[in-house]
Amino acid sequence: MTVAENFFENLRLELRRGCLTLAVLAQLRQEHYGYTLRKALAERGMEIDESTLYPLLRRLETQGLLASEWREEAKRNKRFYRLSDDGEEIFAKLLHEWNAINTSIHNIL
Repeated sequence: MTVAENFFENLRLELRRGCLTLAVLAQLRQEHYGYTLRKALAERGMEIDESTLYPLLRRLETQGLLASEWREEAKRNKRFYRLSDDGEEIFAKLLHEWNAINTSIHNIL
């Protein structure tokens, strides 16, 4: 990989990281467990690896933005996630910020 390609990849990942957080918060306005969350995001064009998703979910829960509970479904225990009250408030603020930034970028381009 060339220096330019490596630099681009680092910037791409940095940009994507923030977008993934917003996408996960948006999707968790409705309850999901990990697999259905990954599938719903992928269906909307946002692919995410398990090795990225589960640490993100744990971090967001530790930060108080998500609530989770273990339940049995189809004879298997699954951890279901949803936005907490704080998560809903933060999501609304982030979405407002995202829309403002997106408008600015479109105006600049």
